[in-house]
Amino acid sequence: MATFKRFEDIEAWQLARELCKVVYKVTSKGEFAKDFGFRNQIRDAAGSSMDNIAEGYERDGTKEFINFISISKGSVGEVRSQAYRALDVGHVTKEEFQELFNLAERVSKADFGLIKYLKECEMKGIKYK
Repeated sequence: MATFKRFEDIEAWQLARELCKVVYKVTSKGEFAKDFGFRNQIRDAAGSSMDNIAEGYERDGTKEFINFISISKGSVGEVRSQAYRALDVGHVTKEEFQELFNLAERVSKADFGLIKYLKECEMKGIKYK
């Protein structure tokens, strides 16, 4: 994993941004658009993933950054769970569910990889910025 100069360079953040776009796309139509509480909850979870990576990067220190990425990973798990709920109540098609699920899983794996990388940097005394 290469070093990054801005949070926008981080693959996990880029994928989380893409997840937000997909979440907004599927929640802006049909019954999902009218289910305000559920719609807002899944949007907030997707946004939380993206925003926590950015916030953690801008903080001072590897341990704090890892904590924020962990929160991002949790928010992505919430999106995956909500995708199942959206499928079960008919708010998304099977294809939309699969798109949400696959992208959320990619974000989760990227978060995990970033945490692993940062822990290795910390052990070696390497600055990630």
